[in-house]
Amino acid sequence: MALRILSGHLRGRALVTPPGNATRPTMERTRAAILSMVTSRMFLDGTRVLDLFCGSGALGFEALSRGAARLTSVETDARALAAYGQNVRTLGAQNEATALRLDARTFLQRHTGATFDLIFADPPYDLKGLDALPDLALRRLDPDGLLVLEHDRRHTFAGHPAFLTAKRYGTTVVSLFAHPDEEGAVDEAAMADSDASVGALDSSEPDSDRSVESAAVPS
Repeated sequence: MALRILSGHLRGRALVTPPGNATRPTMERTRAAILSMVTSRMFLDGTRVLDLFCGSGALGFEALSRGAARLTSVETDARALAAYGQNVRTLGAQNEATALRLDARTFLQRHTGATFDLIFADPPYDLKGLDALPDLALRRLDPDGLLVLEHDRRHTFAGHPAFLTAKRYGTTVVSLFAHPDEEGAVDEAAMADSDASVGALDSSEPDSDRSVESAAVPS
């Protein structure tokens, strides 16, 4: 499948994807919508980005193209990581992008470095323990950061204290999370946006990128 960077200084640059069905890249329209949701809430210039279950890395590279300073990507599938490495070289992003062959949940449990301003997570929809993923990721999110989680309709996070909003694209639901404010409540406007949008079918695109889990192997 041919992918291209949609916007920013790398706009139009081609990305490769791995062969087979181990990953399924996020469709272009869904990718554009996710980045629109993100950039309407935060500036990407100089940010630290974490891309979990990254596949070939399209979402993370979109963030780099829009000014992110550092990208850390986590994936278990060897073919996806090979494609990711090729994309890094093609984009000339060797100084900005780092990939780890590691289970995403293991990374979140072990990471002791700086927090991230933006976290993408696109797990397999049947991932065991997916409902616990936001809590794991929020531990590594900057106090002013944003978590973007892709999942299907079987999961809903509207009752989570860090939940902001959700939008649906075909069978894919994109949920946003941020740390609650000092009063322990999320932004009321975001909640209203969620109420208006999560029940609407925005497109009929196929499911987004999902990676087949394998044993965690540190890079």
